[in-house]
Amino acid sequence: MKSITRKLTRFFAAGCLGGLINSLAVWLFGLLGITTSVGVSIAPQFTPSWLYPRIVWGGLWGFLFFLPGLTYKPFFKGLLLSIGPTLVQLFIVFPLKAQKGMMGLDLGSLTPVFVILFNAIWGIVAAYWINYVSDRRRF
Repeated sequence: MKSITRKLTRFFAAGCLGGLINSLAVWLFGLLGITTSVGVSIAPQFTPSWLYPRIVWGGLWGFLFFLPGLTYKPFFKGLLLSIGPTLVQLFIVFPLKAQKGMMGLDLGSLTPVFVILFNAIWGIVAAYWINYVSDRRRF
C-alpha cells in the first residue's frame, strides 16, 4: 500500500510540475506575442487565479502515468499521455466550458497546434521528472 501511495504522490507531483512548466510556456508565448503573431488569441495574464487550476489539473492528469504497460522512453510516454488532456481541452473545455468553438477555433485556426504543443510540454516534463529525478530521491 505504501508503494502505491508513493507512486501516486510522485505522479501527482510530476503532473503539477508539468502543469507549471506548461503554464509558463503558454504565458511566455502570449507575452512574447508568438501566439498573436500567427492569429491565435491565447495570451493569458500570469495571475494566481489562472495558474492555480492549471497546476492542479496538471497534477490530476499526472495520474495517467499510473497506467500499466506503458514502457516507452520518457519522451514518447509523455507525448502519448499528453493526448488525454489535449483531447479534453479541444473537444470539451473549448467548446462547452469556454464557448470558443470546437477545438478552440474561435481563438484562431492554429489553436489546436498550440494546444498539442503546450500539452506535449506537460507530458514530457512530467515523464522526465518521474524517470530521472524522483526515482533518484527517496521521500
